[in-house]
Amino acid sequence: MNWKYALCGATCMVLLLACSAQESKKKLGETMQDLYQFEMNTIDGERVKLETFRGHVLLIVNVASKCGFTKQYAGLQELYQKYGDRGLVVLGVPANDFMRQEPGSNAEIKQFCSLNYGVTFPMFAKISVKGRNQHPLYAYLTDKKRHPEYGGKITWNFNKFLISRDGRVIGRFGSRVKPLSTDLTQAVEAALSADKVDTEKEAREETDGQRLD
Repeated sequence: MNWKYALCGATCMVLLLACSAQESKKKLGETMQDLYQFEMNTIDGERVKLETFRGHVLLIVNVASKCGFTKQYAGLQELYQKYGDRGLVVLGVPANDFMRQEPGSNAEIKQFCSLNYGVTFPMFAKISVKGRNQHPLYAYLTDKKRHPEYGGKITWNFNKFLISRDGRVIGRFGSRVKPLSTDLTQAVEAALSADKVDTEKEAREETDGQRLD
């Protein structure tokens, strides 16, 4: 009997450690002060800092290959091509959290997106966007204390977060909002234009300051 108790105790300890690690990851996302502090694995397995995308307007989307909204890949790619030159970057984040609609490996997901939708925007490795295994990035994005207007649980595949050039969450769009819808494209254009205006204003203020000197 003793060995059974020992085995049970060891199993419980492993489960407790696993739960503790998962909770630590979630808390990490909640305590991060800046979007650009996060690191992600690309779909090819390379480690990348989100700092790489500072200065761009971002659209972060949790994607899936076997979902009723999967055809939105085409719209996301078109959106990326239309506004990429002005500073928009679409970031695809595969997740298998809803009805197991992203069951493939990273290599299979990449091939699917490329062959069926000609995706060229950055894709990350598959993660979890909700629940106990939620990635820290999504703990950050969905934190209602930090983002009272845009926080809250991911409701389904193809939820979309719009991020300003300085890393602020400035919009959120549900799965039913198509990438080329008026609401989303107007928000993207406003973000790109607003950031351009802010940059030009800063440049003028800097020039005026130098003249005063």
